[in-house]
Order: sequence, then structure tokens, then C-alpha cells
Amino acid sequence: MSNQELTHSEQEEIRREKLAELQKMGVNPYPYSFDVTHLSTDIKGNEELVRDEESNPDSETVAIAGRVMTRRIMGKAAFFNLQDSAGTIQVYIRRDDVGVENYNTVFKKMVDIGDIVGIKGFVFKTRTGETTVHANEFEFLTKTLRPIPLPKEVENEDGEKVVYDAFTDKELRYRQRYVDLIVNPEVRDTFRKRTQMVQTMRNVMNEKGYLEVETPILQPVYGGASARPFVTHHNTLDMDLYLRIANELYLKRLIVGGFDGVYEFSKDFRNEGLSRFHNPEFTQVELYVAYKDYHWMMDFTEKMIERVAIDMHGSTKVTVGEHEIDFKAPWPRIPLLDAIKNETGKDLNGLSVEELRVAAKELHVEVDKSFGKGKIIDEIFGEYVEGKLIQPTFITDYPIEMSPLTKKHRSKEGLVERFECICNGKEIANSYTELNDPIDQRERLEEQASLRADGDDEAMTIDEDFIRALEYGMPPTAGIGIGIDRLAMIMTNSDSIRDVLFFPQMKPE
Repeated sequence: MSNQELTHSEQEEIRREKLAELQKMGVNPYPYSFDVTHLSTDIKGNEELVRDEESNPDSETVAIAGRVMTRRIMGKAAFFNLQDSAGTIQVYIRRDDVGVENYNTVFKKMVDIGDIVGIKGFVFKTRTGETTVHANEFEFLTKTLRPIPLPKEVENEDGEKVVYDAFTDKELRYRQRYVDLIVNPEVRDTFRKRTQMVQTMRNVMNEKGYLEVETPILQPVYGGASARPFVTHHNTLDMDLYLRIANELYLKRLIVGGFDGVYEFSKDFRNEGLSRFHNPEFTQVELYVAYKDYHWMMDFTEKMIERVAIDMHGSTKVTVGEHEIDFKAPWPRIPLLDAIKNETGKDLNGLSVEELRVAAKELHVEVDKSFGKGKIIDEIFGEYVEGKLIQPTFITDYPIEMSPLTKKHRSKEGLVERFECICNGKEIANSYTELNDPIDQRERLEEQASLRADGDDEAMTIDEDFIRALEYGMPPTAGIGIGIDRLAMIMTNSDSIRDVLFFPQMKPE
């Protein structure tokens, strides 16, 4: 045990002393259960629960549980605020109702802010009209050993309220999310909204009859995206395995197997840097539908996300920072090279890799010597176009070098049928008319292997079993991956991906 673990602050020592005293008194500070009948919001929203000596003298007993967040002791009685998972509610407790020792010794002397208690009693309204639970029974449920960092609110000389010691340090909030959730209730609302967003998307796909599936996270060959993987080792098999960077190739195998529509909300892992928009562990939903193409997928995607906005906000319009983003379908559709030409004046169509390097230099875009055509074009797009696309926009028809898993464009030489959805200046979705020609697929992956040999460690590897699956025949298929974390940032007006992840990756303390 480290010295840090052995050393406690004065407040922590006092709480440990109270814990020992409770145990000496025969009070169990960590009982096994408590039967909760109501949440705070159930009580506040139900006038029928309120006891009135004339109209409702026999109102039912309620049982609530949560943290003590404030206390106001007035001799033989006290008020305190109790915070549960839904909100807060005021509790009134009297010595004559809960017992002398339970009130004088346990409640007044042993309870600290942050302790978890259970209350049974009836509901009434104070003279000021505040809905309150009158405690007939009080029970200790959890003795906390660390003080909760609650903010202090005082009035300055001008009568304005000033908050001190608020738990706002982002480093601490992300590391100690459990504390963040206790003292900043709006954070819990963000994660409830994220869950609501995912549920709406799931409902849309289920209504279409698509099957939710699970595919391997540990993969012998990683693929489905251009990214560096995390590698681990399986001792019994004595082989390296990779945390998946995408689940695309497994979902396509299921289309080969005869399913017409499959989707998965998947945890994916990419061994890359940290930023406001990047976490090495992230969530996306991938959907594959047989007999459809990327035109159909654009229609489906804009309608699904439009529904998400309406379900969450009651409108297609969502405020994100200083922008109002409107998700009402249809969304603009702009070919990639046209978007670049519109912003830079340069036509990159048909240029060789050497000519693209010259164009990048003229545009002051740095490119690595290992970059092929696709990555150079992608860097130029990221520098000049992506950040300016605030309203949801489909960028379509990518060069073939950028999309080794995508079907060649039916009418435009050198391009493929692919789109990315850009919103609030960042990609939130990527979609293809899927490549189902196994011979073409092998040639594309061999080109990726060549790029990898030249130093591009994000280039794809050859998955022989996936090619074998294609040789058994995959019908025409449309596929998409939607970044759940980035979409949640937009739908909850969050500035960083860490604000929509319960436990984001952090550097060691």
C-alpha cells in the first residue's frame, strides 16, 4: 500500500472515526438493501401524494433514497436536500418521529454531506409551497469516507450570487467521473440524452426489420478502415490478435450468409492520438443492407438522424455552440473534388501522385512522403473544406485510391460510390456502395499492402477469409458507419468527445 493510500486528510479521518462510532453503536453503515418506492421526480409531479388533513389525510407512505446534499438543523427538527438518480427533494426530519438516538446521535452527529440515506414517510407542502417528504423512518445506507466537492454560493456586495469551489476542472471531472455525476447533475442529463439518441437509431433500424448482431472484437486480421490497431497476444493459441478497428468485414460476411440487413453498435479501437474529436476507444454503429446502394443510404441516413433530432429536441433544429444546425432532410450532396475545387480553385481530378504533391505544396498542406493519392487528397480536404461544413452535408464520389472497399463509380472514371456525412466541421458518417467483386477486392487490398510496405502504417492488410467469403457471392449492398460519440457531441451541444464518454482515455496521473 502506498503512502498516499495511508495518508488521509483531516476530514477523511473524521469520517472514518464516525464510521467506527456507528459500528460501535450497532448501526450498520452499509446495509444490503432498501426498498425504494418513488423517485424525487415521481413525488414532485404527483399532487395525489401530497397529504392534506382535509382532502387527503391518508396519503400513502413513500420510500426514497439518495445522498444528503445540504442540511439545515433547527434543534429538534431539520430540513435536508436528498439527491437521487432523478433529481433532488427536500426532507423534513424530527426527533419525535424517528427517535431520540436516531436523530440526536446518528442524524445530527454522524451524517455528513454526501452520505446515502433511506427515508420513509409522507409527502406534504411547506408554507412556501415546496413539496417535502416528512420522515417517519430514517436509515443509514452508505457512510462516505471522502467529502463531496460541493460548490458554495454566496452573495457579493452588489447582491449577485457568486459560486466558489465548483467542480469544474476538466482534468478532475474526466478522471473522477463518479464525482462529476454527483455534483454536476447536468452531466447525467448528457448521458441520458446519448442513450436516447442510440435508442432512437436502434428503433429506426428495428422497424426496418434489420437484425442487431455481435461480431468479434479480437480479430486475427484487422480491417474495414485505415488505422493503426492495438495488438495483444493469446497465450493458449500462441498468436497475436488485434482489437478491431472496425466491424465492417464481419458484417459483410453475414450479408454473404443470407441476411438482408444487419447492424451493430460496436466498440472499436484505433491506436491514434487524443484530441477533442478522437479517443482510442470509441463507438460506432455499422449497418449493411443488401440490394441497396449509396444513394439509398443517403436517403435513409438523413431521415434517421432527422428523427433523432426531433425525438431529442422536438425539432429538426439543434443548437451547437454558436450555430443552429438543421437536420431536416434532404441534405446537400457535393462531390468531393468539386468541394475542394470550390474552396481552393484547384481541380485535382486525374492528377498523378507527384502532381498532387505539388498541389499540396502550393496550398501549404504538409504531406508525408509515404502518402498515396488518397491521403494527399484527404489532407487537402481536411485543411480547406471539412471545417467549413457546419450544416449536415454529404460529400460524395471519392477517388478510388481513398476507398479500397468501395465499388467503382458506375459513370465516373477513377471514382467510387462513397459518401461521408460532414456536420459541425467533422465527419460523422462514412458509407459505400460496397465492393462485392472478389477479384477487384483482392487487387485493391494488394495495393494497400504496397502502401503499407512503403511506410503507411494505416494502410489495410489482406484478409484472405474475407475475400473467400466474397467468392461465395455477396449481393449488391450498401453499408454505413456512423460515429456515435461525434453525433452525441452535436446532439448534446458538447465541446469535446470526452464530455460524451463516461470514462475517456487519460494520461496517467
